[in-house]
Amino acid sequence: MIHAALLVASTRPTWPDILVFAASAAVILVGSVGVVTSRNPVHAALSLVMTLFGVAVLFIEQEADFLAAVQIIVYAGAIVVLFLFVIMFLGVDRDEDIVIEPLAGQRPLSW
Repeated sequence: MIHAALLVASTRPTWPDILVFAASAAVILVGSVGVVTSRNPVHAALSLVMTLFGVAVLFIEQEADFLAAVQIIVYAGAIVVLFLFVIMFLGVDRDEDIVIEPLAGQRPLSW
């Protein structure tokens, strides 16, 4: 009976646990809203990194250290870097000026 009471007492959240959870949840919410509403794909990818780091903090808070490490190394480290590489490679982050014709003589020749 005493062991059960100690087990329940040890699983109650403390104020630092609550503050870390609230801060991490706020980071996750801001990052996820940034992913959805950002017009710039680079900013969306960086917001995704922020969201994934917030999830890693929640894993650390739950004492799932391996999952936190995997979250940071695999998702934030590898997959988002791959997203950024593809975004930069395709040049999606710059605007094209369609008023200026880069190859002026080819349009009439195509007809």
